[in-house]
Amino acid sequence: MNNHKVVVYTRNGCMQCKMTERYLNEHQIGFQEINIDQNPESANYLREKGYKSVPIVFREDAQPIIGFQPAALRELVG
Repeated sequence: MNNHKVVVYTRNGCMQCKMTERYLNEHQIGFQEINIDQNPESANYLREKGYKSVPIVFREDAQPIIGFQPAALRELVG
């Protein structure tokens, strides 16, 4: 397990978000979830950055992963 901070932006009722979180949990990848429905300022932040959908997985040393992408998430597992 790496020590890089992982942040996952999600929203209510998002199946891809649930699948992404399940994948990270199953592979013991610690992450912070930010639900944009509960944190509207986070939704504004993502919009300002040009993102239009969730989930978005951010890690400080990697490109953001947009949507449920098992192959890209596998790289986080290392």
